[in-house]
Amino acid sequence: MRKAKIIRKTRETDITIELNLDSVKKPGISTTIPFFDHMLTLMAFHSGFYVNIRAKGDTDIDDHHLIEDIGIALGTALKQALGDKKCIVRYANFLMPMDESLSYVAVDISNRPYLDYKIKFKPNYKCDRFDFDLIEDFFRALINSAGITLHIELKHGRNNHHIAESVFKGFGKALSQAVSAGKTKSRGVPSTKGKL
Repeated sequence: MRKAKIIRKTRETDITIELNLDSVKKPGISTTIPFFDHMLTLMAFHSGFYVNIRAKGDTDIDDHHLIEDIGIALGTALKQALGDKKCIVRYANFLMPMDESLSYVAVDISNRPYLDYKIKFKPNYKCDRFDFDLIEDFFRALINSAGITLHIELKHGRNNHHIAESVFKGFGKALSQAVSAGKTKSRGVPSTKGKL
């Protein structure tokens, strides 16, 4: 089975992540940041993966260290779970509506980290004191650790909560498609190079 367990402890954070790409067990997310728990739960549910995250950190300073380190740990778990990447579809995209918000997410499991992030959240919007700028930091940390190319673009949206939901749900859907087994099975790694 394609799974991984990552433990990341620093002077600022303490994170344990279990990831299973082939299990439908209910996700368990606890990061001490309620809004981020909600987003990660949506991502896990719509990906169809089992994701268990237990994380805490120096959120008395702010949430940046913890959210970025969760991205690092989750990206590391994803890379480990995918192994040699044989038989995966590799590319996927998803257009995710969430009420008035619409986001486009495209993924390439390429072993080449690149993030194109075109999301504008509304300024001075408070949702459980969450800093929406940290979403970009999370995805940047994740793609650098996982070695994936990720494009996220907001087509339109008014409510920051809905915008964030469309991004996390869309990422879950696109990632699920990209790591699924496809017609590449007989050819091994989905690249003309023979290696990603």
